[in-house]
Amino acid sequence: VQLQASGGGLVQAGDSLRLSCAASRRIPGAYDMGWFRQTPGNEREFVAGVDYNGWHTRYADSVKGRFTISRDNAKNTVYLQMDNLKPDDTAVYYCVRDLVGGSTDERLFDSWGQGTQVTVSS
Repeated sequence: VQLQASGGGLVQAGDSLRLSCAASRRIPGAYDMGWFRQTPGNEREFVAGVDYNGWHTRYADSVKGRFTISRDNAKNTVYLQMDNLKPDDTAVYYCVRDLVGGSTDERLFDSWGQGTQVTVSS
């Protein structure tokens, strides 16, 4: 399954963005989905995860209260609403499939696409 993230861009601190992640086809099985981000020279960082039904979500402490993950299984799409963006949120954001469920370890995710760049200016 290919996952394509979109919706990134250049914004100012305090602005909002909504990222979308479209799957090339319906993802078989009831997988959790997640978002990671990465800056040059650094490891990928878990940002948010959501279970198959969208009932349970989890977030990195750095984005809790500002980001909201959601999904629409009928559209094979996962979203990341990012509010009150900060310069530290600048990164390439990736949408991924959680192979285990409830994971934050990048080794337990697959279907990494090209990601979408988010740049937040101060």
